Amino acid sequence: MGLRTSAREAPANLQVKAGEIPGLLLGIMLCLTIAVVAAGIQNIQESSLGHPYIEAIVLAILIGLGLRSAWQPSPRFHAGIAFSAKQLLEVAVALLGASLSFGAILASGPALLAGIVAIVILANAASYGLCRAFGLPARMALLVACGNAICGNSAIAAVAPVIGADSKDVAAAIAFTAVLGVLLVLGLPLFIPLVGLSQNQYGVLAGLTVYAVPQVLAATVPVGLIATQVGTLVKLVRVLMLGPVVVVLSLIAPLLPPEGATAQGRPTHLSFFRLVPWFILGFMTLAGLRSLGLIPDGAAGPLKQVASYLTVVSMAALGLGVDVRALARVGGRVTAAVTASLVVLIAISLALIYALGSA
Repeated sequence: MGLRTSAREAPANLQVKAGEIPGLLLGIMLCLTIAVVAAGIQNIQESSLGHPYIEAIVLAILIGLGLRSAWQPSPRFHAGIAFSAKQLLEVAVALLGASLSFGAILASGPALLAGIVAIVILANAASYGLCRAFGLPARMALLVACGNAICGNSAIAAVAPVIGADSKDVAAAIAFTAVLGVLLVLGLPLFIPLVGLSQNQYGVLAGLTVYAVPQVLAATVPVGLIATQVGTLVKLVRVLMLGPVVVVLSLIAPLLPPEGATAQGRPTHLSFFRLVPWFILGFMTLAGLRSLGLIPDGAAGPLKQVASYLTVVSMAALGLGVDVRALARVGGRVTAAVTASLVVLIAISLALIYALGSA
């Protein structure tokens, strides 16, 4: 699996040449078709059972995964699938800001904010220690630790050039994170009945453990609006920790021993827009406008609905883009290290939730 473009490069990726439009539309239409099927199955559940036991957002992932396992999309579909999985989903996250007021941030209190920072630090340290115990090289261990503790592939892509990581290690870390991220989205709601979480508590858990900001939507939308808002808020704070972590790693990178001949060079500078994805800025801008009353209730509702539709389409693309057979290619040590790191992250996140006593 090749390296995917990081979220910080999204605006440039939106510039599509005229000759690429037909291929782009082909992939988008495939994702849209899966989304329509998923929405139709949800409607059937609602009409026959009174409640959708599996939401369209989850069904889209499952259908995409199943289709990808049985059929390899030709290169003609790749651009549209990638666009749907990335740009459309980032737009959905940005639009979600219109439904969140900064009052929710203030209401969360300094204890939660401090807890998020502590979780990122502890998760990074624990994941790095576990990876080293499993015999992974130092740079590979740092990639897994940052991906696990902060924001998955985006963190891996940001950290790799800073520490001079080997391209094969980066590819392996991203491959496994992509698969495990989908499994986490599908399995995390099971913690609600298992440990008796409220919507607010589940939102905190999702925000602390799910790898990507957009995937938080997939994990929380089926649970409820409160879970979605809290999860997105917690996740955004967690993502913003990427900046300080990258700065720290840039200082210690010269102390790391060389590993392999294909290590990437360190960047000449770190800019704000390399560390903060554009859709987070969009989310924060819309949330600010909402907090100031410049986005009325009549507009916030439709924007949230558009975000939901785009998310279902993007989840179809996410399923289409994940090859479950990649698990067999990344190696047993990486598999064990990443899985153990995720278990530790979930454990300390639950500990924080119970320590805060959130209702």
